[in-house]
Amino acid sequence: MKNRSQLLALASGSIACGLIFFSGCSRPERPIEFEPNLVHAMKYQIKEGVEMDQVSDDAFWIVDQYFGTPDDPKLPELITEDEDLAGLISQERLTKASGPADAPGRGLYRKHCVSCHGVTGNGRGVNAAISDPYPRDYRPGIFKFKSTERGSKPLREDLARSVRNGITGTTMLKIPELSEDDIQTLVDYVIYLSMRGEMERSLIDDAVGELDIEAGDRLVDTQLAARIFAGQRAAVESEFEAWEASSKPADDDEPTIPSELDLELYDESMGYVNDALEGIAFAWLEAEDDLVDVPEPPADIPVADSHEEFVTLQQGDQAAALAASIKRGQEVFTGKVASCSKCHGATGRGDGQNKDYDDWTKDWTTRGSGIDPTDLDALTPMMARGAMPPKFARPRNFSEGVFRGGEAAEHLYRRIYEGIEGSPMPSSTFVPGDYEEDDIWHLINFIRSLKAPADQV
Repeated sequence: MKNRSQLLALASGSIACGLIFFSGCSRPERPIEFEPNLVHAMKYQIKEGVEMDQVSDDAFWIVDQYFGTPDDPKLPELITEDEDLAGLISQERLTKASGPADAPGRGLYRKHCVSCHGVTGNGRGVNAAISDPYPRDYRPGIFKFKSTERGSKPLREDLARSVRNGITGTTMLKIPELSEDDIQTLVDYVIYLSMRGEMERSLIDDAVGELDIEAGDRLVDTQLAARIFAGQRAAVESEFEAWEASSKPADDDEPTIPSELDLELYDESMGYVNDALEGIAFAWLEAEDDLVDVPEPPADIPVADSHEEFVTLQQGDQAAALAASIKRGQEVFTGKVASCSKCHGATGRGDGQNKDYDDWTKDWTTRGSGIDPTDLDALTPMMARGAMPPKFARPRNFSEGVFRGGEAAEHLYRRIYEGIEGSPMPSSTFVPGDYEEDDIWHLINFIRSLKAPADQV
């Protein structure tokens, strides 16, 4: 039985090996490359008992054709030629963000982000294993700190805020030298990596759900697809016509079309591919429609946007109203309906139920493969393919006064109202008299009141 330190060593070692491979330390001439999502394929292999290597290879080949390489990224024609989607990501910004960190006018992502988030955006950079929490894996298309509804993509500004300010309490720091254009460039690249990764996952999902993998069904015949992508469709059609003319039906059965000439199957397969991509792309475009509106707090509930403002309110003429709000917030916090104390503890120090995992971990363990996150031996095959050792998702300790997704009242309101996507924190369920929407403001005041003096944290 392996212990946690052994698994961490395995994770660090596999990341280091990947870094050597991708940076070309031993072979400088080798270009930087994206990594296939072996973990996503392996979880199905474990759960369904079906060999997934060909599916993984086909899905990776497709996304490479659509999205290019880390040094030469591109956007699929479906995006660039669509009137609505064309403005989603700028090719000029992709070029600026990609490439070597020391290349003139390029390399922003590799200079500032790759050491944690990895070349592929899989959260497996060289510093990932020692980070707590782990750096974000963009590929599932899930982001925690956003102003949109649960299940929706974040706004560009949500991502920009995280890049602009860093995320307090994590290894993601504010980078003062970034210009606003640099920030927007990195936002474009994060969306690009997320779309690429989510498309790869979606293709693997579709293969498991729709294909007879054991019978040899494939997402696409890459030999034929490579010719089509190279502009040889007319030549393939001619070869197919020649084959059709020379083939004779046996026993009134149509002969099986060779896969390398089966354009009908190819078109059907690529139709599914484009449908998957279109759904992912439009989800980003439609995020603005899913903005969570934050109402103004009632006139009798004073609400601050920072701890400094909160202290000022405590000392001003609204002190009594604030004290009453804090008291009501504590009642809701420890009550059975909101039940904030179940995870955060009765005094908000993060010492309640704290043995749960985030969705990134559950995706390849309990939900994805049925693996128990504490079964260290069962984790090893997944770890060897790129999974990080499971860590508990720690509830916030409010005595620290740290709010990773922003401390403004509107940010806190949305996180209480919608919950935090990807985390165990659920959205609010209101019950008249016990927990109502206005009580969110009281909760905000209560958790602000829990910040301890610096020498007591």
